Amino acid sequence: MSKPVTIRVDDQLHALLKERAEAEGTTVTALIARAAHDAVRDPRLEGAAEVFRAFVNDNADAFDAAFPEDAPSRLDAPGRAA
Repeated sequence: MSKPVTIRVDDQLHALLKERAEAEGTTVTALIARAAHDAVRDPRLEGAAEVFRAFVNDNADAFDAAFPEDAPSRLDAPGRAA
């Protein structure tokens, strides 16, 4: 169940929020809700996706060599068929 929250912003900020929401194909309410969610997100997760991507990128060749029958076709790998 959602709870309503009322905030007051000046006209300039509201115009910026509306412009951003329109550019993203969303609503001002959804934009603010996402910002609020991000504000309370667990800080331990900050950068986790980047760390994971770097790990996969750094170790993909070793995994492929160890398990060649499980190696996926990667479009970004030189010499691989897509």
